[in-house]
Amino acid sequence: MQKKPLILVTNDDGITAPGLRCLIKIMNELGDVVVVAPDSPQSAMGHAITINSTLYCSPITIDDGEQIEYSCSGTPVDCVKLAVNELLNRKPDLCVSGINHGSNSSINVIYSGTMSAAVEAGIEGIPAIGFSLLDYNWEADFDAARNYIKRITLNALEEGIPENVVLNVNIPKLKENEIKGIKVCRQAKAFWAEEFDKRVNPQGRNYYWLTGKFVNQDKGQDTDEWALENGYISVVPVQFDLTAHHAIQKLNTWKLND
Repeated sequence: MQKKPLILVTNDDGITAPGLRCLIKIMNELGDVVVVAPDSPQSAMGHAITINSTLYCSPITIDDGEQIEYSCSGTPVDCVKLAVNELLNRKPDLCVSGINHGSNSSINVIYSGTMSAAVEAGIEGIPAIGFSLLDYNWEADFDAARNYIKRITLNALEEGIPENVVLNVNIPKLKENEIKGIKVCRQAKAFWAEEFDKRVNPQGRNYYWLTGKFVNQDKGQDTDEWALENGYISVVPVQFDLTAHHAIQKLNTWKLND
């Protein structure tokens, strides 16, 4: 009898997030599921890890299912590290992170706790996928994404993900019959034009709220932003080798050793 794949599930919105609960149900159809997720929201934590305070991780039961679950006091990356090094008796066959409440397309991948958890799994040699839905509402409808998430995950399990690559999957806020399909894309060149809303508290001390506008500079039709704006699910292969290989030749012309 063939052994079921072991699937590690995590997120950055917290253990009770509806997106995570939906992802758990989908993964229960595909393998043996272990969940290790933050005990509170950890959005935009990037690849942060806990080094100056204690970490707590406890078994928890939230809803029905065959999954084993743990609630962790740390970041999404902490959750993956704890799972691999302390909680699991074998390396997972796949790690899935999400379903995030909100976009992680384009430059957002840098800040995303959802994607950082997937990247950490990739660093550990585990095939990994981050899933995000373009709806920040806590009560977002994830049903339209279910079949597509299952299809992408099955392909990852059967075909394998290229070495040293993780997948960043973003899903438009549409009904299932409105989604046109899945496109493999590149990351759009974009940035946040940030502003700080400066205020003064009753004690006279300045404080700030970060605000801003997302600016897409990329007019290409092969990007994640184009796909999402045109009704497609975007799949971007992300590498965690940050070396700018194209720049090495130029830097070697510098007079560094004269």
